[in-house]
Amino acid sequence: MANGTQPRAQWASRLGFILAAAGSAVGLGNIWKFPYIAGENGGGAFVLVYLVCIAVVGLPIMMAELMIGRHTQRDAVGAFYHLAGKRSFWPSAGWISVGAAFIICSYYSVVAGWTLDYVFRAVTGSFTGQPAEAIEGMFGSLVGDGTRQLIWHFIFVALCLGIVIGGVQKGIERWSKILMPILFCLLFLLFMNGMLSKGAWDGISFMFSPDFSKLTAGSVLEALGHAFFTLSLGMAAMITYGSYLDPKEDLLGASVRVVFLDTLIALMAGLAIFSVVFSVGMEPAAGPGLVFKTIPVVFSQLPGGYVLAIIFFLLLSFAALTSNISLLESQVAFLIDEKGWSRKRATTFLAGLAFVVGIPTALSYNALSGWTPIGDLTFFDSADMIASNYLLPISGLLIAIYVGWFWSGSEEKEELIAGGTGWVYPAWHFLIRYVSPLAVATVLYFKMKETGLFTWLASLFG
Repeated sequence: MANGTQPRAQWASRLGFILAAAGSAVGLGNIWKFPYIAGENGGGAFVLVYLVCIAVVGLPIMMAELMIGRHTQRDAVGAFYHLAGKRSFWPSAGWISVGAAFIICSYYSVVAGWTLDYVFRAVTGSFTGQPAEAIEGMFGSLVGDGTRQLIWHFIFVALCLGIVIGGVQKGIERWSKILMPILFCLLFLLFMNGMLSKGAWDGISFMFSPDFSKLTAGSVLEALGHAFFTLSLGMAAMITYGSYLDPKEDLLGASVRVVFLDTLIALMAGLAIFSVVFSVGMEPAAGPGLVFKTIPVVFSQLPGGYVLAIIFFLLLSFAALTSNISLLESQVAFLIDEKGWSRKRATTFLAGLAFVVGIPTALSYNALSGWTPIGDLTFFDSADMIASNYLLPISGLLIAIYVGWFWSGSEEKEELIAGGTGWVYPAWHFLIRYVSPLAVATVLYFKMKETGLFTWLASLFG
């Protein structure tokens, strides 16, 4: 029961949940980060390590989050109120995850706005017939134009608002059943185009040829960190989506399907992108430089590039949209469950707040470029570092520790037995109790070391 008075919303079908949860997991990182870090860290050797990390860290924590949500029928904060009590330490895990969701939602929508801008550029033929230097310069002109970014930021937030305000079944599930199949179709078209290009083998080799000489301790940590972050863990989304699950749903099967789709899309995106990049004799870049600079140049040189560019940036936009609606929903659920707000009021308020808080992000590389809240980092980079490097792993670590050590084992087992997978309990409980916390703690330690937090603390107290 939501708020103890209203029946809890539920997914209308298993397919609806899987598509919504996969949509939450599939984001921009699948398309512009995973392929590149795979190629740069040993190709097939890295992919193998990544899959192991998914199995022993990502999957157990995803099951734990879904289990918490389904058992309590509450948002991330309310779930820990229900399990551990309001006066205990553990609701902090829920608060941190909801806070991370809000921060990410505010700046992610600005980045998603870039994809909408590039859809517009592709449709209007802005890349056609332009020299490479002019196309590459378009991204710099975009991030340097605060007004243009704010317009796209507003449009993207409005799209998220329009979907989430419709509710679980008529909003999120209905649109997931529309957006995710379209996303798969667009990706498949790009994948086939890449596999039929002359750069197909180079793309396959870049991503999958195992080069164990490049597989360092840092590579393993990169795989471990990406396995955690790519599945939308630690940001309240899976707890919230789990709270809408049928009590008899197979948690293991549902989680495996979501993980499989997320990984498949990342691999297909990498093959699609790098095959066409190599086909025109270019070298892949990393991050935003790959999708907003290299890819438009590549498509401008290919037959049918006008259509391919439209397909690619639509794909990016849909991936961003399905991810961001889960972030917004996790916050909306908190206000509905804990504060008694109506869905309309909660969604409108949070979408508006996300837009306002996202304004400094849109101005980070123009009007506010001189403002560096943390070290030499812009507002955008500071917000991303706080959420991605600290809040997400801290939340995930707390969830793993609570579920592995403090939650009643009989209740956990009942949740798995209800879906017909009680047999997996011993292996899952071992992983969530010992392996997952240690792995996430390791990632958190090195993230703190990498970002200079320890040095800053030493100077503060020294």
